[in-house]
Amino acid sequence: MDIVIAGAGIGGLTLALLLHQRGIGCRVYESAQELRPLGVGINLLPHAVNELEQLGLLDALARRAIPTSALHYYNKFGQPIWREPRGLAAGYPLPQFSIHRGEFQMLLADTVRARLGPDAIVTGMALESADQDGGQARAHLRRRADGALHTVTGDAVVGADGIHSALRRQLHPSGDEPRFSGRMLWRAATEAPPYLDGCTMFMAGHQDQKFVCYPISEPLRQAGRSLINWIAELAVPGAALPATDWNRRVDASVFAGRFADWRWDWIDIPAIIDGAQAIYEFPLVDRDPLPRWTRGRLTLLGDAAHPMYPIGSNGSAQAILDARCLADWLAQARQGKVRALETALLEYEAERLPRTAGIVLRNRLNGPEQVMQMAEERAPQGFADIADVIDEQELHAIALRYKQLAGFDPAALRRPAGETP
Repeated sequence: MDIVIAGAGIGGLTLALLLHQRGIGCRVYESAQELRPLGVGINLLPHAVNELEQLGLLDALARRAIPTSALHYYNKFGQPIWREPRGLAAGYPLPQFSIHRGEFQMLLADTVRARLGPDAIVTGMALESADQDGGQARAHLRRRADGALHTVTGDAVVGADGIHSALRRQLHPSGDEPRFSGRMLWRAATEAPPYLDGCTMFMAGHQDQKFVCYPISEPLRQAGRSLINWIAELAVPGAALPATDWNRRVDASVFAGRFADWRWDWIDIPAIIDGAQAIYEFPLVDRDPLPRWTRGRLTLLGDAAHPMYPIGSNGSAQAILDARCLADWLAQARQGKVRALETALLEYEAERLPRTAGIVLRNRLNGPEQVMQMAEERAPQGFADIADVIDEQELHAIALRYKQLAGFDPAALRRPAGETP
């Protein structure tokens, strides 16, 4: 069995490692001319870290990433709404990690090349379309260097080519436009003194005005500093979705005034904004859940299958879970445990599509972050005690419901007694 993977992002690279682990051949084709450590921070939730541990990557992650200790929610006055431990501190068998996305992608890419060979990732090759016949699938790729069209053949083609996926567009040519929320994100990373314990993630504000912070560098933490990944989010009434550039560099003056007085005794948000060397603007966009990901020997994975709002720290985690599920079903096809490879791809879709569709829709309702919106609506001038505004049991239920939906309920991930990570 040989699989063609289009896209060397987190999902595509993880799939390559999982296929290799199961004795299945593959090659990854990436549109960028070279892989570089781009982007800002991401969170790897414990159920995703569980898959990475089984690939032998836990120690490498621990050297690079912050082991997230807690998640806090605050209102726009810095008053605490909900606090909960995370990762090992919450009783999970494995950590939750916060890491620079590009650094994590390069770790995966280096591991793919080390295990599958230096030619396992082919860069500068953009997927344009795919087709199939006679028990084979073909990917048609445009080479960036000279514009030449190349065709590669495998047993299946997996589109892991992101929110602008060419394979998704081929499978669903109409009625699948991006959905713009009317909110913009500004993202950056700032080196600064640590806040709180140096390992806590926090969110402050509400749906239309929010600030998110979390540290992402364990080496800097060991040196007494912090590389703080941050996201400012604002509703932009009347704004239209940018036609092309969804990742443009902007000046802080575009949004910083709305956060000018967000200085509290444990953090200075204007100073964090001012300390960033480069700030990038993103529209908050997703797409409606699809009725199907798979057609014969062609299927989708990660953001190509289910682009979602970056709420609940779930985008990268769900791509990793997709990869494990798909690799398991392909292994069963290879072993003759399912009738055909096409059946294995449909089993993968049947398992993962409804779960991720639920997360896409719940994220539109702000997922676990809805507690901030509830506090804003019920107490827009602030409160003396959150218990006067939202009952603790209600807060706990919201947090638990999202964990169960997304697959990282502590009870579901708890290891047998005596077993250690």
